[in-house]
Amino acid sequence: MPAGSHPNPDSTRQKFRPGQPAAATGNALEILRAPSLADVPWLVYGFSTRQGGVSTCYGGRTLNLGLTRDDTKENVARNRALFLEALGAKNGDSGGIWPLVQMKQIHSAVIHPVGAPPRVPLAGDGAITATTGLLLAVKTADCVPVLVADVTRRVIGAFHAGWRGTVARIVEKGVGEMRRQFGSEPRDLRAAIGPSIRRCCYQVGSEVRAEFDSQFRYSGDLFEEVFDANAIHVRYPMLFLTARAPGHSELGPELHLDLVEASRRQLEDAGLRAEHVSIVEGCTACDTTRFFSHRAEFGKTGRMMAAIGVRSE
Repeated sequence: MPAGSHPNPDSTRQKFRPGQPAAATGNALEILRAPSLADVPWLVYGFSTRQGGVSTCYGGRTLNLGLTRDDTKENVARNRALFLEALGAKNGDSGGIWPLVQMKQIHSAVIHPVGAPPRVPLAGDGAITATTGLLLAVKTADCVPVLVADVTRRVIGAFHAGWRGTVARIVEKGVGEMRRQFGSEPRDLRAAIGPSIRRCCYQVGSEVRAEFDSQFRYSGDLFEEVFDANAIHVRYPMLFLTARAPGHSELGPELHLDLVEASRRQLEDAGLRAEHVSIVEGCTACDTTRFFSHRAEFGKTGRMMAAIGVRSE
């Protein structure tokens, strides 16, 4: 467990077995939940894993929810229908599935207020709404998904926080936009941080450290120097001989970044109370049997989805 990650041991998992196509896989579709959002009766939300679904290009049958070069559009559409059904994102009277509002994610701090399904894809990494019957979603395969709900005004937000978006304060800005657009007060907000690559596996370069140092007073708390005794440059040092003077080659300890803690600190700085923030456990790079990981699977992987919506009553 990465230090400073403030885990919530009571985060919950829900197994959902939808209709015949997924049942035939023998691999139950899994929805991850969080205590901070569990007791909000009008809220529809959840984090997917790779388990279940109809895609076969990433080993077994998986729930790939992103359009990738390896999978087919038909598989992804079926997987998304299964996911939305598992979440309960459908109208009670007609049984129709809610519109899914996604974005063309660009690793930014761009946030869109949404009142209706957009006619063209939105470029950005965050969406907020007070409209019922819409499902806001972000796709991940290592980056941090953050879901936020205003339990008083019934406003919701979904944010995609990679390291660039985190440096740009997308989570903190997202809370600010909920307040500016809809009058949300931080005391009324609840948040859940979903599975992502954790500090144990997220090695970065010194240039990333410099970006964080320039933006956050607590940057030092987010990084850890890790010496890997199994690293190839330690086991085979002759491969890494350079013309640089002794002491000037970059063969020192690895630098690891805790993006989950960074998102938690941004929520805290935005005014949320610590007990209103849950962290759903799981490192995507450590456990590729449950999660998709772009880094651990060298780019050939699917996408998970974090989604949130407001049910009309």
